[in-house]
Amino acid sequence: MALLVDKHRPRSLDDLTYHHGLSDRLRALAQSGDFPHLLVYGPSGAGKKTRITATLKELFGPGVEKIKIDARVFQTTTNRKLDFNIVSSVYHMEITPSDVGQYDRVVVQDLLKEVAQTQQVDLSARQRFKVVVINEADYLTRDAQAALRRTMEKYSPNLRLVLLANSTANIIAPIRSRTLLVRVAAPTEDEIVSVLTKVGTKERYDIVEGLNKRIAKESGRNLRKALLMLEAVYAQNENVSENTRIPPPDWEVVITQIADEIVAERTPAQILQTRAKLYDLLTHCIPPTIVLKTLTMKLVSKVDDELKPEIVKWSAFFEHRIRTGSKVIFHLEAFVAKFMRIMESHSMGLDF
Repeated sequence: MALLVDKHRPRSLDDLTYHHGLSDRLRALAQSGDFPHLLVYGPSGAGKKTRITATLKELFGPGVEKIKIDARVFQTTTNRKLDFNIVSSVYHMEITPSDVGQYDRVVVQDLLKEVAQTQQVDLSARQRFKVVVINEADYLTRDAQAALRRTMEKYSPNLRLVLLANSTANIIAPIRSRTLLVRVAAPTEDEIVSVLTKVGTKERYDIVEGLNKRIAKESGRNLRKALLMLEAVYAQNENVSENTRIPPPDWEVVITQIADEIVAERTPAQILQTRAKLYDLLTHCIPPTIVLKTLTMKLVSKVDDELKPEIVKWSAFFEHRIRTGSKVIFHLEAFVAKFMRIMESHSMGLDF
């Protein structure tokens, strides 16, 4: 059974319920015949992917919805084999090169070169180029981004790139200058309430406006999260009211436990127990930066004001390590150990 977030995902630019001005601009780009490379950025749950999928439908027609998933194997210079999944239609391809970590350059170079050198097979297609959508573009290594830049210059007649990112901060300047930047802002709480009411009506839920407002507030203006919370509330309660408890996601519960435990006990044994829980989160595909950010927020709420800047500073330090390193568990665990050290030093009246 499909989740609400997938079941009610808008399929066209006309179906989108907010940022209408942005939808109009994307429609004009799709119809102009001169579609540029795009860098689409904004916070999680703002609707970047949904908006781009709708734009591709405007560009190529309903054929982009007929997708297949291919498993490919790439070989590195050290003869290491990389398994990689590609979502594609006749007109476009969607990839997440950051899935292969530091080897993302191999995927970017080989795959884009291959796509760019094959002509559009469907002669009835409205456009003569293929579109490659790159998820998590801000997680690409510098080498992969440099390869991407060269590909954009060399193969632009046959290829258009759409880069999806949470922020432009980690995208190199040559790529930013070669793309049209499109910012998708997070929806307002009122816009989220409107979507929740619309979806709830279609699902024949008893609409409780006060509950929808609470969900919109607790979701942090993340529409995907808000829809998952709405579904969880109605799945777990036969009757809902304004005060019905909104269950947090399981992964958030685990991070709250980790925070409570490392504040209460600062020992090597506790670090080992924490490692197991961190591994559990990572194996359930919770992004390490989300784990670190959420853990930091939970810890900051439990410590004295004078310690908060120090904890945030080290969190930022280890987030950078996570993005540039290959073994994320080392850096998450190092942050936990650093937090314990700061707490111990503070309790003993020492400088940290």
